[in-house]
Amino acid sequence: MEQQVYLNGAIVPIGQARISLLDYGFLFGYSLFETMRSYSGKIFLLDRHLERLAGSAAALSLPVKPIEWRRAVTEVLRANQLQDARVRLVLSAGPGNLVPDLGSCTGSTLCALAVPYLPPSNEVYERGYSVVISSLRRNSQSLVPGFKTSNFLESLLAKQEARRAGAEDALLLNDRGLVAEASSSNVFIAKAGRLLTPRLGSGLLPGVTRAAILGLAGKLAIPAAAVDLALQDLKEADEVFLSNSMIEIMPVSRIDANVVGTGRAGPISLKLLSAYRAAAQGS
Repeated sequence: MEQQVYLNGAIVPIGQARISLLDYGFLFGYSLFETMRSYSGKIFLLDRHLERLAGSAAALSLPVKPIEWRRAVTEVLRANQLQDARVRLVLSAGPGNLVPDLGSCTGSTLCALAVPYLPPSNEVYERGYSVVISSLRRNSQSLVPGFKTSNFLESLLAKQEARRAGAEDALLLNDRGLVAEASSSNVFIAKAGRLLTPRLGSGLLPGVTRAAILGLAGKLAIPAAAVDLALQDLKEADEVFLSNSMIEIMPVSRIDANVVGTGRAGPISLKLLSAYRAAAQGS
């Protein structure tokens, strides 16, 4: 069966889905998206994803229609008969003039896509990712990193750097030399039993999974805080892990040439991963 997508109120085969070449999401990256993961046919933390999208949409003067957004992701999962899936919801400003002018946009574009998702193996989680420090920098003074926009060039280039170096991902520092995030993930460290993550305002996306992990840490009596993190803090950490909706909690075993902790997944990472998966499977 051909993949089905949701586009502006209708489910259509992906081969028949069309948007205007003048769509500002295509021309200028003026669009937002959410990447979500469904477990057994149900999207985990859907409300939080839609809340983040609503806040970003309002800030960028895009229409806020959470009821339609929820219908879009629900219908695209059902249309493709998927249980465990990657789901992407995209909202753009719609078509406008070729000369940049948001006032010329005549209506927004909304689409949702879903494909089967096979997570990394248990072996990958046990050995952890190898990451490199990207030459690119996040701008802590900019509003852009705080929105999940389709302007993903910087992240794609950072990921390309990582692959050329034989690593799975790249970590980005900000303009002040502090840790911001990975190419498409938030970053955590564990040191002396304490969980730390870069604070908001450091040039990072306020991740839905990031917030969920901080909540789980509280329930598990793991002291946690959002702080300024230097690169040296990562290198001296007992554990480092990345988080997003798809990889959940991925341990990091190496940063450039430096081995993190024991070079394997640590106890806090594994404890949080187990709790996160239990919450996801029970959602």
